[in-house]
Amino acid sequence: MTQASAGTGIPKWLFALALPVLALGGVAGWFWHAQRTQADPAAALSAGNRAAIEKVVHDYILEHPEILPQAMANLQKRENAKQLADIRGALETPFPGAILGNPDGQVTLVEFTDYACGYCRQSVPDVTALVREHPDLRIVVREFPILSPQSAEAARMALAAAEQGKYAAFHDAMFAAGRPGPETIEAAGKAAGLDMARARAFAASKAAAAEIERNFEFARQLGIDGTPSWIAGDAILSGAVGKDRLSEAVSGAR
Repeated sequence: MTQASAGTGIPKWLFALALPVLALGGVAGWFWHAQRTQADPAAALSAGNRAAIEKVVHDYILEHPEILPQAMANLQKRENAKQLADIRGALETPFPGAILGNPDGQVTLVEFTDYACGYCRQSVPDVTALVREHPDLRIVVREFPILSPQSAEAARMALAAAEQGKYAAFHDAMFAAGRPGPETIEAAGKAAGLDMARARAFAASKAAAAEIERNFEFARQLGIDGTPSWIAGDAILSGAVGKDRLSEAVSGAR
């Protein structure tokens, strides 16, 4: 007897023949997209055999709809991997000093953040707990100021703090200070112990502007249009997803 696929009760050969057929349905287009670069093993089947396979797969999906989210999640991971393939090295290389957690960590989480974003502020305790839970984790922070001119000013000051080796201190102080503005940015800089004259000069530099422009380009390539957004391995997450989901993504990346 042909060995059945684990947990499905459907023979492996049947799935191999049936996957391209799934393109006939709306939701099944996901499966076709995942298989588009492979030869169509069902092409040589007679119309009767194709119809029989289509019915088996159709009935199985109706009886087990829980497989669809898993299949779509797997497809999304494949698509993410393709998007990340050409830029992963650059994406995971931080602006000097713009890093949280263990700078020498073996596992990398990338965060796109905006100091004017309430959900980013909400995620700060999750990130703190995540760093405590994963001592080998480094978090590469990408300043992505999309909400206001003031968040762009805060982002440039954050890079100035990184240039002075005080990024984490400014990062925490800026989120604690409230929405970015001249007074809160100044207060956060002083709380982080910055040389403010030096910081203002760097914040106005071409180097700071180029880094933020670079982060916007990364976001464009990855289809990221909101904050916070996270990349760990091939997982791309959006929003204040919580410590547990971030930890799961980090473990998956490991």
